[in-house]
Amino acid sequence: MVQRVWGQLKAVGLAESAVIATSKSQVNILQSQLGEFVELVVEPERRDTYPAIALAAAYLSSVQRVGLNEVVAVVPVDAYVDNCFFELVKELEEVVRSTEAELALVAVTPQYSSERHGYIVLQPEQAGQELVKVCCFKEKPTKEQAEELIAQHALWNCGVFAFKLSYLLAKLEEQGLPTDYRELIEDYAALPKTSFDYEVVEKAGNILALRYEGAWKDLGTWDTLTEEISTPIIGNGLLSEDCQGTHLINELDIPLIVLGLSNIVVAASPDGILVADKKASSRVKDLLKGAVPRPMFEERRWGWYRVLDHVNYENGCEVLTKRIRILAGKNLSYQVHYQRSEVWSIINGEGEFAVDDVVYGVKPGDVLHIPVGVKHGIWARTDLEFIEVQTGSQLIEEDITRIFLTWPEVTQHCQRPDFSN
Repeated sequence: MVQRVWGQLKAVGLAESAVIATSKSQVNILQSQLGEFVELVVEPERRDTYPAIALAAAYLSSVQRVGLNEVVAVVPVDAYVDNCFFELVKELEEVVRSTEAELALVAVTPQYSSERHGYIVLQPEQAGQELVKVCCFKEKPTKEQAEELIAQHALWNCGVFAFKLSYLLAKLEEQGLPTDYRELIEDYAALPKTSFDYEVVEKAGNILALRYEGAWKDLGTWDTLTEEISTPIIGNGLLSEDCQGTHLINELDIPLIVLGLSNIVVAASPDGILVADKKASSRVKDLLKGAVPRPMFEERRWGWYRVLDHVNYENGCEVLTKRIRILAGKNLSYQVHYQRSEVWSIINGEGEFAVDDVVYGVKPGDVLHIPVGVKHGIWARTDLEFIEVQTGSQLIEEDITRIFLTWPEVTQHCQRPDFSN
């Protein structure tokens, strides 16, 4: 989804001035998908959409030095639309500049009555107009309420908003919060943990909306996502013939078989297996209640890793086993751990291994021992895979002290052994 939307922003000339607001857990996958130099504003902790957008506004003002009268648009990444939708997003700037509107947004003409979407209620006389004044909002109505709203010419709220930068910074000042980016990072926990819709949009006094008549879909749930998947089975699995409207997405190495179940989604990955009625799939977030388990598979800027095994022993010792792939030309940073030792067994590819300021060549069959407190890093000449076994009392990502990020820095600092003697 992020690749699709980023490509569309590029197509209409918006990517050059765009920044991506995200969380720490998404940084590496975004750099892997979009490139290492994409502009990111990273939340120090997850606190919903209002804090994330406010932090991005502070970044634009105090880091990029964007003028207070510049117009900022907020676009979610899960929209499934044609490029003409983003051309309409560009028109929001003129709406904000030429009117007294505090906010301008894109509103979608509904294709059907939906209980999943928020609705924008208009004054009756505005039906059919391209630019309309927003009367109020109605979030996730019942089926009967949705049908009544559509009969009243209400529009879907697609989460695209535009405003002058000064407008959102003034909101921070009203709340006694800093508008400087670095200061706001430090005070981030003081921001209310709430959505941008609730904290800003529903409290705004003057909101205008541009009507979008084309097809629009929010791919934020499995129910809507599977509507755009062309095949019912992705990965290793089977569906019986009486499974109607069922989708199976399997990222595991074992087969999954579904018998006699219709209109469900089965999504299996190293992080877990979801089996849900499609209409109920959006409730998974509420059921998990913010739980953030250890990720079992992650894309990184240098490649990916998959957790193979994780054991906690009674004596307090913890053992974590990973399969790691580093893409050709990429490297792990030169780093040190103080809570764990590691053993790397090279299983495919060739590269260079730096340990305690000396660089060695590595190949399949090599076993590399890294005691606690020893500096180390690795670079892949070809795609390189190895099994990593971590052993220690606290196996956490925070136990990484990075010394050098790039391999040229490592090779300039380290020596190569002299085998001539």
